[in-house]
Amino acid sequence: MARMPRIERAGAWHHVTARGNERRAIYRDDRDRGHFCDLLGQVVELFRWRLHAYVLMDNHFHLLVETPEPNLGRGMQWLNTSHGVWFNRRHQRAGHLLAGRFKSIVVDPSGWALALSRYLHLNPVRLGRLGLGKSDRAGAGAQPTREAVQTRLRELRGYRWSSYRAYIGLASPPRWLERETMLRLGGSRGPEATRRYGQYVEEAVRQGLAVRPWEALRDRTLLGGVEFARRLAQRVGLGRGEKAGARRLARPTVAQIISAVAAVKGEKWETFRDRHGDWGRDLAFYLGRKDWGLKLRELGLAAGGVDEVAVSMAARRMAKRAARDPALSAALEQSQAKLHLLNV
Repeated sequence: MARMPRIERAGAWHHVTARGNERRAIYRDDRDRGHFCDLLGQVVELFRWRLHAYVLMDNHFHLLVETPEPNLGRGMQWLNTSHGVWFNRRHQRAGHLLAGRFKSIVVDPSGWALALSRYLHLNPVRLGRLGLGKSDRAGAGAQPTREAVQTRLRELRGYRWSSYRAYIGLASPPRWLERETMLRLGGSRGPEATRRYGQYVEEAVRQGLAVRPWEALRDRTLLGGVEFARRLAQRVGLGRGEKAGARRLARPTVAQIISAVAAVKGEKWETFRDRHGDWGRDLAFYLGRKDWGLKLRELGLAAGGVDEVAVSMAARRMAKRAARDPALSAALEQSQAKLHLLNV
């Protein structure tokens, strides 16, 4: 089967991950992590997702997401942009926080969601120092000592930045976390389901299993059996003129970018466009070029015929200014949010 492009389909389940640029930290402390969890709640509500599991590590995160509407790309762009702008403003840095685009795999929930949720939840203890590293080898290693097991379980149960504690009843689940579907996949309901899920996850810790549910990964885009892959290929091929059934994020026009900036400033474009020292024009250049990849020439024409080199320099200048100026960074974030909402 030919490799498929990224698939977005109503009702699909996705394993999503994103990593820091050069593998650097994307959360430096608990305030960063708490803010990202707040953003998870917002993206679930805004894009009507069902978030079944999550884990935040220092330099990456994993999500298990069900999308009732085909809007994974739009939601992830909103999430990553929102966190990146906030992180840069708080830590006075500039540049991309994440390494490229997020990665996603479509998952067969009936056969693989449960195993994948276990994989996500074990991330905090899949560390070399705990003897449960991220080896590609699946199966049992040397039987861990009792002390090693106790250390692993203590860290797993105490890790605050994943959905595991909510799954096993050690923390109240946030309203934006959907647990019941996963617990039902474990074959039980109520308190028994919670107990059995914890037993399922922690058995891997006790046995020293290198859990990696990728043996059914196909073309780096699908996690499921042959029949699941065949059905999905048929369905995405029946999309209404959309390649592989994917709905791409609509790129805003220059006029829409100008409108967003003007709304945030509370002034008309014509009023501040040529005003000396005003940041509004540079913000529009940044949004158009850095966020959406519009042509330098069309951005320059919208500003009265500004040279392409000057547009590029202004966009770079804006990135540096926003990293130093909290008010300007907030205006950038508000403008980005308005543009992303055009796709909702």
